[in-house]
Amino acid sequence: MGAQSEKGNKSMYFLLLLVPLFWGGAFGAAKHIITEISPITAATLRFGSAGLILLVIVLIRSEWDWEVLKKRWRGLLLMAVTGIFSYNAFFFIALEHTSVVNGSLIMATTPVFITLGAILFLNETWSIRLGCGLFLSFAGVFLVIIQGSFQTLISLSLNIGDLLFVAALFSWVIHGLIGKVVMQGISPLFTTTITSLIGSFFLAIWSFFEGGGKDVLSMSGQSWFEMIYMVVFATVIAFLLWNKGVHQIGASKSSIYMNFVPINATWTAILFYGSTVTWQQLVGMAMVIIGVYIATFSSGLRKTKSKRQLTQQSV
Repeated sequence: MGAQSEKGNKSMYFLLLLVPLFWGGAFGAAKHIITEISPITAATLRFGSAGLILLVIVLIRSEWDWEVLKKRWRGLLLMAVTGIFSYNAFFFIALEHTSVVNGSLIMATTPVFITLGAILFLNETWSIRLGCGLFLSFAGVFLVIIQGSFQTLISLSLNIGDLLFVAALFSWVIHGLIGKVVMQGISPLFTTTITSLIGSFFLAIWSFFEGGGKDVLSMSGQSWFEMIYMVVFATVIAFLLWNKGVHQIGASKSSIYMNFVPINATWTAILFYGSTVTWQQLVGMAMVIIGVYIATFSSGLRKTKSKRQLTQQSV
């Protein structure tokens, strides 16, 4: 049983790489979509559509559970309000008021706060290996964002957009920590479905009073293609994998993968918009990959080796 669990954890480490890949691609897609429709309408369309798709999957697989919903409705509601409603409201609106550099720098601190929160409130263990991996991956993101020049960092100035990104940051941190507790004994699919439906409901109310729905019909073909990508890959698949990762390997280790988001956003810009890559970005990407490896894969391999040694000694 323990061997199967450890094998499942290793698979989860690799599957979690898809989450920042999809979220990184969604960053550029969202930036373009909100030039045609309002940020709240875009968030509503994204999570409303994703929630309905997930609901169909849940019903087909007969995973709808009224008993779980009755027992955990408070926690699921908090997850929906923090991770779907408030996070996306703050994030999309912030994109209208501040630069990608400022926003990326703020959001890159997410793993630090989730790890500290998990240690302080959820009794997750701290290790030197985890700390080194966390520091190295964060340093890699930091290098990419400031492009190797501290002058870039010095020139940053806080504005309303930056403050909204800080609010988005803490919304996501709270969402991750609550999810670690709430999802015990609940399938990630059911959790993601409920939170998406509830979160999109609140977003829809805001969008209705904002009057942004009328612009949806006039969206360009490119925006519709980007929205489909965001719904299917960046929401349905990515959120399922994220919730499963938090449930299976813990909030602190899962959060480290968010350092890949700005890295993948950079690669998306290079691939689709002809941007060039700098040495700072290459070095930063290498640091992030090594940091994630140190914090996750290496520790798992070392545990496997120690178990084999104990088995051999017992024989």
